[in-house]
Amino acid sequence: MLIDSHCHLDMLKLDKHDGQLSNVIADAQARDVGKMLCVCVDLNRFDSMYDSAKAFEDVWFSAGIHPLHVEESPYDEARLRQLAENPRIVALGETGLDYYYSREHLDQQQESFAGHLRLAGELDLPVIVHTRDAREDTLALIKAHGNPDSAGVLHCFTESLEMAKAALDMGYMISFSGIITFRNAAELRDVVKAVPLDRLLVETDSPYLAPVPYRGKQNQPAYVADVAACVAELKGVSVEEVAEQTTTNFHQLFKRTQAS
Repeated sequence: MLIDSHCHLDMLKLDKHDGQLSNVIADAQARDVGKMLCVCVDLNRFDSMYDSAKAFEDVWFSAGIHPLHVEESPYDEARLRQLAENPRIVALGETGLDYYYSREHLDQQQESFAGHLRLAGELDLPVIVHTRDAREDTLALIKAHGNPDSAGVLHCFTESLEMAKAALDMGYMISFSGIITFRNAAELRDVVKAVPLDRLLVETDSPYLAPVPYRGKQNQPAYVADVAACVAELKGVSVEEVAEQTTTNFHQLFKRTQAS
């Protein structure tokens, strides 16, 4: 069984699924994608996100504020603490730093990221980290505020091997998306080869970044099977081995999922 370790089910357009999220879940299960983690980007939208998928027992959730949403959804420790009481909330995030799309609120991004890291460490929850064009600051904040015992994951990884190694040294896992199947992602595929299989996760980040051969279309959790197939080819192992190990990795990182 595969697990889509990062998706946004509430953002999917369902017109090609008869308007039913259940059909998206069924499509995933048909490709042996049995479980998924629905990730929050904005606390203002948490309730609608959670309500959209809470009926599905194979879906877990996170609570957090994406760095590109810090202006409309400022860091709110009290709200995060409250949400984290729900056992289906298995992580904080996604949080982090994005200097590629926005350099207007760097202080606010950094403060929010540091807050997520401190609170997650206190609550013994992992952190889902978005990082783009902010390698030094991302690593510095993790080192200063993170808890290596709960650590987290650098999701949809597109950065350097050096950054991946630094994150691994701090207890983090590295998650790869459909980007690794893109023609221009040769350097990233080298990172996949270098990251140990027991420290690696697979994801879709759907509805974004659909892998080849679906590039340009809406992504969905079923397509994490294509990401896993690419990882297997790059590492010279079977898809079954990738599925088994990444599922084990997921449950080791997101400890609350072990109880369900």
